[in-house]
Amino acid sequence: MRFLTSLYLLYLLTPIILLFVGSFGETWVNELLPTGITLRWYLDLWDDPSFSRAFWVSLKVCFATCSLVTVLALPMAYALYMGRSAYLKTITRVISLLPIAAPPLVLGFGFILLFSTDTLPWLGSTWLLIAGHVVLTLPYMLQTLVSDFRHLGIGQLESASESLGATWWQGFYQIVVPCLRHSLATGLIMVAALSIGEFQLSNLIAGFLNRNYPVVLLQAFYGATGFACAATVALLLLATLAACAGSVTSAMAHAQLGGQSKGR
Repeated sequence: MRFLTSLYLLYLLTPIILLFVGSFGETWVNELLPTGITLRWYLDLWDDPSFSRAFWVSLKVCFATCSLVTVLALPMAYALYMGRSAYLKTITRVISLLPIAAPPLVLGFGFILLFSTDTLPWLGSTWLLIAGHVVLTLPYMLQTLVSDFRHLGIGQLESASESLGATWWQGFYQIVVPCLRHSLATGLIMVAALSIGEFQLSNLIAGFLNRNYPVVLLQAFYGATGFACAATVALLLLATLAACAGSVTSAMAHAQLGGQSKGR
């Protein structure tokens, strides 16, 4: 078991290590390792306006996606958990999981057919890119919240608050939302990581001036290998920072929730 784990980690880390080494290599052609050492690729990446613009587009789309997914997923998860009709709950769950079952390429072609018409000429806009990321990432947040609804017994807690005279809104805001802080933070880690690294749908529907980082990154591999490696390392660092920030937020929320439980 330990051997298999080590083999898997080696398989997982080797490409990342090679990318990191290649980002500092002066030349890399048909060899296992690059030759020479240089910082030129990172300096070129810093001075490249297309990558700078794509970097900020990715951050903007990621922030908007996380915000919209949180606003949409909370009431949807609540309705899925509290709904009394098993038939409607099953249909709603199947529909919510369709973006996971359908390849992003299929969704992208659907967006092109719908939003490139004279009636809806919005293909290439930033908000459509955000909407596409919301469609792709919403099911992951939704499933995380629904699972915690069951695990934490939110229905019983809400019934207890109503028996003590609390309104529905007071119970939802003061009990449901605080109990879900940990799952919200965990879900946001997934949403942020998926949004930052999303390529297939973005490549089809993004306009020239609002291409996100992975779309611009693909074009780098048609040029210098060292520059492409440096751009990939930058994307990896961006995703790692987002994951670390989400993990810290999740840990703080979990600790705060634990402190509130002990206080009660």
